[in-house]
Amino acid sequence: MASGNAQSGKEESWLAGLEHTVEGFVSGILPAHKPVAVDSTVSGTIHLKGTLTLRKRLLALDLTDLGRDGIDDLSDVLGGKVSVELVSSTSVDPKTGKGLQSPGLKIANWSEVPDLPVEKDIKFDLTFPVAKDFGVVGAIIVHNGHPFEFLLVSFSLALPDQNTVIHFPCNSWVYNTSNKPGRIFFSNQVYLPSQTPTGLVALRAEELNNLRGDGTGERRVQDRIYDYAVYNDLGNPDCNPSYKRPILGGSEEFPYPRRCRTGRRPTKTVPECESPPPQTLPPWTYVPRDEAFAQYKNDDFLADTIRSGVESLTSKALISLAAAMEINAAVNFQSFEQIFQMYAPKGAIKGLENLQPEGSVNIITHPLEFIHSIFKSPGLGDDPTSVLYPLPGVVEEDKDSWSTNAEFTREFVAGLNPMVITRVTEFPLKSQMDPLQYGDPVSAITAKHVNSQLPDGWDVYTALAAKKLFVVDYHDTYITYINRINAQPDVAFYASRTLLFLTSDGTLQVLAIELTLPPSAPGGAKNSRVFLPPDQDSTKNWVWELAKTHVMTNDSAFHQVVNHFTRTHAVVEPIIIATNRQLSALHPINLILAPHFKNTMDINSAARQSLINAGGIIESSFTPGKYCLELGAVVYKLDWRFDEQGLPTDLVKRGMAIPDSSAKHGLRLLLEDYPYAVDGLDLWAAIETWYTDFVDIAYANDAEVVRDVELQNWWTEIRTVGHADKKDAPGWPELNSKKNLVQICVTIAWVASCHHAAVNFGQYQYAGFMPNHPTYMRRLIPEENTADWNELQAHPQKFYFETVSNQTQAITVMTTIQILSNHAFDEEYLGQRNEANWTNDEKILAAFNNYSKNIAAVDDLIKGRNADKTLKNRYSPVQLEYELLRPHSGGGLTGRGVPNSVSI
Repeated sequence: MASGNAQSGKEESWLAGLEHTVEGFVSGILPAHKPVAVDSTVSGTIHLKGTLTLRKRLLALDLTDLGRDGIDDLSDVLGGKVSVELVSSTSVDPKTGKGLQSPGLKIANWSEVPDLPVEKDIKFDLTFPVAKDFGVVGAIIVHNGHPFEFLLVSFSLALPDQNTVIHFPCNSWVYNTSNKPGRIFFSNQVYLPSQTPTGLVALRAEELNNLRGDGTGERRVQDRIYDYAVYNDLGNPDCNPSYKRPILGGSEEFPYPRRCRTGRRPTKTVPECESPPPQTLPPWTYVPRDEAFAQYKNDDFLADTIRSGVESLTSKALISLAAAMEINAAVNFQSFEQIFQMYAPKGAIKGLENLQPEGSVNIITHPLEFIHSIFKSPGLGDDPTSVLYPLPGVVEEDKDSWSTNAEFTREFVAGLNPMVITRVTEFPLKSQMDPLQYGDPVSAITAKHVNSQLPDGWDVYTALAAKKLFVVDYHDTYITYINRINAQPDVAFYASRTLLFLTSDGTLQVLAIELTLPPSAPGGAKNSRVFLPPDQDSTKNWVWELAKTHVMTNDSAFHQVVNHFTRTHAVVEPIIIATNRQLSALHPINLILAPHFKNTMDINSAARQSLINAGGIIESSFTPGKYCLELGAVVYKLDWRFDEQGLPTDLVKRGMAIPDSSAKHGLRLLLEDYPYAVDGLDLWAAIETWYTDFVDIAYANDAEVVRDVELQNWWTEIRTVGHADKKDAPGWPELNSKKNLVQICVTIAWVASCHHAAVNFGQYQYAGFMPNHPTYMRRLIPEENTADWNELQAHPQKFYFETVSNQTQAITVMTTIQILSNHAFDEEYLGQRNEANWTNDEKILAAFNNYSKNIAAVDDLIKGRNADKTLKNRYSPVQLEYELLRPHSGGGLTGRGVPNSVSI
């Protein structure tokens, strides 16, 4: 009969009363059912005891699920049952060519357990009569005769006369199967294709075929089909002609990774574009259901949104938030103090991980109670409109040091975008762009500029020879778009270069900033201005501060569009699609990669609706505006190679490290106190060791890799379909050895975990205080002896706030990145597998245990480095430790933790 997992702690009285009432109602109107009786007298029959664990629909925060349980119960009474069949892996039915199947065994007492607003496993015990020569059970087939879906968590089967249990980890939503074959689930024993037991060969092929679909039709919520499409869904020209956007992917001009196909109808005005999803509540667009947020994570996400004072991630809702905060969304900030008034005092808002109400109620398990806790949390008080933000880390301990040159340079190696800085290998700096279109390629930064800033005994060429010059160069990224960007209303944008010197104490000194505007017409002269840091004195140099601010705005857009969305979210999605289409659930590489794919397709789908879409948060709040994602495609075209996405190769490419067999990890960092690189290389090594151990277990030799049909099809499809626009580009390793397989998989794992964590979970810490990382610029730096120059000199702070993000833009970004910087409470981090019984292989479990220990050791190393105050790039001057690559974290806004996947 059914039984729920034991609940820890004390149940709240309202919840216990609700559960009792619903159970009483159900038992009062529906007849009781007994488990199916088994005829134990049949000769040659044995009885296998199984346990089916599932979850019914959760009564969620959106309250859309009321009544579904009653409908399913009625269907169950009328004969629409849930049933399970066993499939033999070793005994084949000669009629079907598939493994022998047991008769379907129906769950008899489904209606005795109601839906509730709790995450609760429900267990059904089933006893299967099978012939003694049935063989080894390797799969089950589940049929759902109910109108609505349920989450099948797992199935287990105890074998007679043996102390053995076969486990089937499922974690999949099972929809109605009345008009289709049942759902196939395999045990946790994995096989290479050539090793597949005879009884499972046909099912292995059938399940892959089910997941591929035929590439036609509009996808429905119950579909489990993985297919590809280009980014043709970012705008809705039927609604607003100005929302037409170029299609990303499928063209030489704008190559881009593929996304999941939905099959929605084309727009009327631009047939090559896909129409937006239906306006439902809650909003929905197709992703395979098993790729969607777990319902409790979706409630976490919704609760974060509620706590931030918004109903959905839209600009209109965020403007309403600004009004609620008594801030005029249509005007500029007037002072830094006005910005600080938006934050609660230090420690007043404890973070979502500490919002749990008194008692032992679990926030994940009780989402309705979570809402209550949100509106009673510090910072909200009794009035939910009086929203205050938590202090971002960059100003939590010191409200002034964010503006120092030392912090400005430190963030290039320990901030939210530490993967752009590059070592200078020639001077002067030069552009690679066409000089006839974009002017003189030689940078305006001269030796005279540099020498005036260097310490005694150094000049630009000795610094170059000593490998101590570095640059953060956005010139070529933006120069082709500057005129188009600045043609938009209320926009002022430069293409920047920032030249840096590595000092004797391991920190970076800014030498010069170059801000460039291209020629107004081909053949004209470009306008490049060089700004030098002022001498240290008590007077703020506002021209210099504006120059730094323009650099950080360049950095903000590149960070969000290129290093964050394009290089992680967009790049990983087609790999997920190919994995599901080409690697069976029985395949060992599917087993090891699966944790790195959790929730990515769902968050990408949501991003296309509200973040990166035409008129969405990114376009309205970042200076490139409608060209934001287009710039991502341009960088993908010019600079993306698969083999350079791994950290070691990336560091060598940027000149930040050189191969050295005597150095740790075989690389010598030229900037030794480079927190992102130092911590990252330790994590890379731990991941690489785990994958090497795993591949050694799965493959005996290189020949097995070459002969693995599924694996070869997978890698081919990633290159030629998922990344079709780059299929003939260099950088794709040949999948002909165990070593290359390891490097491919480690690169995928790195991008999905460590790279994404480094650019995502520090967003609020560094950019939650808008002046530290503005996303929008509205005025150029005036030339001397002009009216604007005189205005800047007379009212510098007023000019500054007329230049940077206004209140609407700042609050939009603050709220969005606060939500996106939060960890879910069910997060799975490096070295963790939350799924029980994910493998039965003792060798794999031993290797994974070693991996978990290695990850924990890296965490200890990072903590030790952060305690070493001689490593100035890890801590000073704002007293914010670099923790973004510390592997583990609690839920909420912590500024640390590396989830396995691009999960938010």
